[in-house]
Amino acid sequence: MPSREEIFDKVRSALVDALGVDEDDVTPTATMVGDLGAESIDFLDIVFRLEKAFNIKISRGELFPEDVLSSSEFVTDGKVTPAGIAALKARMPFADLSRFESNPSVQNFANTLTVEDMVRYVQSKLAA
Repeated sequence: MPSREEIFDKVRSALVDALGVDEDDVTPTATMVGDLGAESIDFLDIVFRLEKAFNIKISRGELFPEDVLSSSEFVTDGKVTPAGIAALKARMPFADLSRFESNPSVQNFANTLTVEDMVRYVQSKLAA
């Protein structure tokens, strides 16, 4: 299995190619949307590049569970409910959702996922 640093380097390369950002901008704490400017269409490209770089399969909704954020079962008045937070944590054990939990507005979710979360996700896929 590749080291964390090797995984980070490949994730950074995939993000640079997909988003057209500078390598220096892709830090572990950079958020995918807020800092790197990723848009929904970019996530398809990112998934494709990660699958290719690591020879893994990423199922739809596995990395970005948008279905939770659009479900009336998990969202009330634009806020993710405690059940929704639990669903996100179950689906995204690789992501640090603590900042999002303090203000679980659906709009804030876009600024939750960081580069480090992506690295942890790939690590978990490779370890499985």
